[in-house]
Amino acid sequence: MNKKLYVARSPRIAARQLGEEMLVMSAQGSTLFTLNQTATVLWQAADGKTTLEEIVERRICSEFEVTPEDAIRDAEDLAEDLAKHGILLVSEIPIPSRDPVLQEQIR
Repeated sequence: MNKKLYVARSPRIAARQLGEEMLVMSAQGSTLFTLNQTATVLWQAADGKTTLEEIVERRICSEFEVTPEDAIRDAEDLAEDLAKHGILLVSEIPIPSRDPVLQEQIR
């Protein structure tokens, strides 16, 4: 990974954990998503202050049997996909919590 990415949960979602999975409803299209256990860990750790690489190292690799290289590649793909659906915010700079003006500028 060449650049640091920060991820944060979108303020425009509703979520509920059921067991090890997370149900997330996006306000964008009122679509319901079910996040598997790995995606749930990533989503829960997405605080806007911690880099995606740190989340992968501290949470994903320590909880699941996966190499750091595979985990970061999969996490980047997952974060971008969730961002396209309005579930996560992704940025190359830290994301202040609940700043709607700045969050609108972040893809």
